[in-house]
Formats: sequence, structure tokens, C-alpha cells
Amino acid sequence: MSTIFGQTFDSNPHPDERDGPPADTPGSVGPGGPAGPSSNEPGAMGGGDELEAPVGNESGVPGGDGPVAPGGYGAGRYGEPGGPGSQRPDGRGRKRGRRVLLGGVSLGVAAALALGGLGAANAFGATTLTTSQIEAKVDPGVVDVVSTLGYQGGTAAGTGMVLTSTGEVLTNNHVIEGATAIKVTDVGNGRTYTAKVVGYDKTQDVAVLQLTGASGLKTVSLSSASAQTGQKMVALGNAGGTGGTPSVATGKVTAVNQAITASDQSAGTSEQLTGLTRTNAAIQPGDSGGPLVNSYGQVIGMDTAASASISTTGFQTQPGQAQTQAFAIPISEASSIASQIEAGTSSSAVHIGSTPFLGVEVSSSGAGIFGGGNSADSGATLAGVVAGSAAAQAGLTQGDQITSLAGQAITSSSDLSSVLANYHPGNKVSISWTDQSGQSHTATVVLTTGPAG
Repeated sequence: MSTIFGQTFDSNPHPDERDGPPADTPGSVGPGGPAGPSSNEPGAMGGGDELEAPVGNESGVPGGDGPVAPGGYGAGRYGEPGGPGSQRPDGRGRKRGRRVLLGGVSLGVAAALALGGLGAANAFGATTLTTSQIEAKVDPGVVDVVSTLGYQGGTAAGTGMVLTSTGEVLTNNHVIEGATAIKVTDVGNGRTYTAKVVGYDKTQDVAVLQLTGASGLKTVSLSSASAQTGQKMVALGNAGGTGGTPSVATGKVTAVNQAITASDQSAGTSEQLTGLTRTNAAIQPGDSGGPLVNSYGQVIGMDTAASASISTTGFQTQPGQAQTQAFAIPISEASSIASQIEAGTSSSAVHIGSTPFLGVEVSSSGAGIFGGGNSADSGATLAGVVAGSAAAQAGLTQGDQITSLAGQAITSSSDLSSVLANYHPGNKVSISWTDQSGQSHTATVVLTTGPAG
């Protein structure tokens, strides 16, 4: 099962064979089932592929003249631990994706997806909106988010929702994580704005952006009601990172209050997300941060992850059938975090403003950039230092081991991240390290502004 969070533009449209064989091209989707009170079932799905390949295997953004940049990550990212990666010897960049590990999820017959209208009347006689009416209502409040990943040599695309007419935008943190610059195109007026990060919550994968110079923007309508199992919904977003008119995926809510482990394969990180709404909508790379909408055109969730797997009945594989499981953060949770960020109230989880930058890359021994890879008493070993950064100015070099930051003991790269999260650009912190000859050093450094998230 592979879960897709954002769309990273690849320097080469071919998949990365190191991650496994690519998925086949999906077949066409059949028409939606008949609308009306006599039937609430979606139409049948056309023949598709068996989506078993790891998420890193999707091809790059299709065709076009849009900018592409090499993917690739090293042991970590600069700023927080980590740094720029390298391309493969054959010149291909590596895709950024995430995998969902689901405990106790059985794979049954593939859920059918409906791409037809939502024209049925509900139990109270109120007529719901058709899919095209939902698009007309919601699209103007949707934005395309494009992040420049300066230290990783790439570009990532996602989606966002306009919360205020003056340009506050809600999106996933992973959409802007690692960004050194962010551009946002408003679907409603077609204008592109520079965006700054107001704040983010890594643990809940929520971020708020502010568009510079924006005014008079159309906003999305948020639902005050929780999602219900069986409820019809529509997911809108920037599928494939192609921009323009938002893509559409329809389906139903299949479960609520779900917990998943989502991993970013290329960055080597993972996170636990809970309380999610699960749907069978076929969201795609680039849809992250987009709205999950009820049949009244109200946002009930923020698209965050999706997985696909071979459908099985017992031990028998069903050829040509794949079950899609998409996950969204309930809008009540996302908007509550957004309100905290907008109010400038930081916490152990919520960071307000820009990300502090130390300028070190921390080595990892097969555990990913936040996995440590060092013994408990050795500190965090540096795989590299950014020239001109705070760490470089203090005299740290590759091979040194950071043992303390801001008075807190450091034993792994994740320790560095946790400590840095409490600070902001311009703050002074003490840092202690042991060089390769075994000598100990201590210095005070001034943190600068680093990649977002």
C-alpha cells in the first residue's frame, strides 16, 4: 500500500527503479451510477492497474513546459538535520512520496468510484448539489501551491484552501516542508502570489500561509458537521501538479476516526496521524491540502493521504481491481489548529513564523534523517555543514558530533529537530560538539531563516 501526499516535480519523467517496479497506467473510469433516491451506490470503476508499486514510482509531472528540477535527498535536510541529496548516477531524480502503514485493515472487493453527479434527494427532501455545481461553488476558493525546495534541488506542488479574503490559506505542512520559496496561484482570480508561512503543526500536518498583497479573494465554506460513514463527497485538488481547473474525484466516506502511519520515503521520515476521515475517492499526488467536500459544497476535510492496493477476497487476488483509500483531516481539527496559528499562539506542537536554521546535515545509519543512527552517548554526527551558516561560522565541520544544543543533550538528529522547534530566526543558542580528534568545543550561534516546516 502506498500513500501519496504531495507531488514532487522530477527531473526525469521515468520512475526510480530503486523503489520498485512502477505501477501500470490506470484504466478508464466507468460512468457513475444513476442518481436519484432509488440508488445511492456509485457507478462501477473501469479496468485499472494493481496499485502495488511503492509511491516513489509515479512518473513525473506529465509533459508541458513547466519547470522541473532534480529530486533526491541525502541523509537529511539542512537547517533542521539534513541536507541536499544527490542524483542517481544515471541522472534521475528521486520522487518524494509517503507510504501508509495500516494496522488491521482487511482488503476486500475493490470499492467502486463514481464520477457522476450527486443529484439525489436526501431523507429530508433537500436536493443536493451535482458535482458540477459543487465545482462551481468550491473551485474559486482553491489555490495551487508550488514550493521551491532550494536545498534539495527540486520543486513540489500541492493544494490549499482560502480561509480569508485577504489571503490566509490552509494546507498540509508536508506540502510546504523544505520550501525555501512558495508561490500560490488563486484559482478564483488566476493571480499568482508570493506566500509566507504563518505557522505550522508538524504533528497534525497542518500549515497556514499568507499571500502577499492579496485582497478580495473567494473563500471556501467550512462545514460545522462531522463526516458520516456512507456520506457522498467530492475531493478537489491540484492532481499531478498541473495547475489550472482543480481535478475532481468522487466517492463516499468509508470510515471515520482512523489512525495511520505515514512515511515520506525519500526524506526517510514518518508520522502518526489520528482521527482521520477515510474515503474511497481516488486522490492523486498534488491533491494534498485540497478540500474534501460534502454534497452541499461545504468542506468537511483536508485531503492528506491516499493508498492503493491489490484487492483480495480471502487469499485470491482480483485481477484488474484496486481499492483506493484516501484520508483527510477533519476540517474541525484543521481549522482549530489554523485559528491557533492565526492567533500567534505557539505550543509544543505549533510553531509560529519562519523555521530556524542551524545549517547542518546529520548522518543516519539506515534509519532515515530522523532515525538517529548514532549510539545514545555519541551525539549527532554531522554529514555536512552549509557554507556560511551559523554552524559553519561556529567552526563545525563534517564528522563532528553535536552533543548539546541550547543546553539540551543531543543524541540523535530528531533531538536537534525537537530543540530547534522551540526557537526562531535571530535567536541565540549555545552549541557544544566534539571534533574528530576528540576535543570538545562550545560556541554561541545566531539562528537564521531556514526551509519551511
